[in-house]
Amino acid sequence: MTTDQYVGLEVNGEWRNCATSARTSLADFLRDQLGLTGTHLGCEHGVCGACTVLLNGTPIRSCIMLAAQAEGQSVTTIEGLSGPRGELNAVQDAFCETHALQCGFCTPGMVLAVQALIDSNPTPSTEDIDEAIGGNICRCTGYVQIREAVATVVAGIAEEDKVSTS
Repeated sequence: MTTDQYVGLEVNGEWRNCATSARTSLADFLRDQLGLTGTHLGCEHGVCGACTVLLNGTPIRSCIMLAAQAEGQSVTTIEGLSGPRGELNAVQDAFCETHALQCGFCTPGMVLAVQALIDSNPTPSTEDIDEAIGGNICRCTGYVQIREAVATVVAGIAEEDKVSTS
């Protein structure tokens, strides 16, 4: 016997209210019920970070959170970072510019972890960056280009600040 319930939450700025099984993970809810397949499933144990989404601006592992636990909250997936016409945001653009993605499997979770870092700390130290991405496993890049992507975003923010204050 399945026990469906309605879950209401804001996903990428849009209120969604869907019936789902009480045992459905947030990752499965996003992928299977909302069609947001940018959230990747890797280990399904909360270890690899591929399923990272932002819950009220904080990076979380959506594979180990139930959809029902997100009731009434705001979720941002990788699809929610791009602009209204699909243009990349600064973090996504920096990942492309610095070749911080290779196979792409970890990229959505990694980008969201970096976005949360930049949102909370626009001038992160190397240690801050390593801490922010430490829960996201990348087997391709060696993290060098990912750190370069963060540096590119930080430099862009500094340039914008310099222009706006002059």
